[in-house]
Amino acid sequence: MRMDRKPANDVPGASWEALEDRIDRIIDHNRTLASENKALREAQRNWSIERADLVRRNELAKSRIEAMISRLKSLADE
Repeated sequence: MRMDRKPANDVPGASWEALEDRIDRIIDHNRTLASENKALREAQRNWSIERADLVRRNELAKSRIEAMISRLKSLADE
């Protein structure tokens, strides 16, 4: 509680309105955070999928390069 404000019981009518307004702002902020959280989780999921695909493609390229090197070595040995 901030020290520059009066306690809620000093201004009965206005304090309820202020409290309702503050609760509404908190609810709106909560909705915004929930929406942002959902978007971040979706982005994280997409990044994980993309990363898994890149790892798979990297392993495929690595095995192809290793196969080419083996063929080149066998050609050089002939």
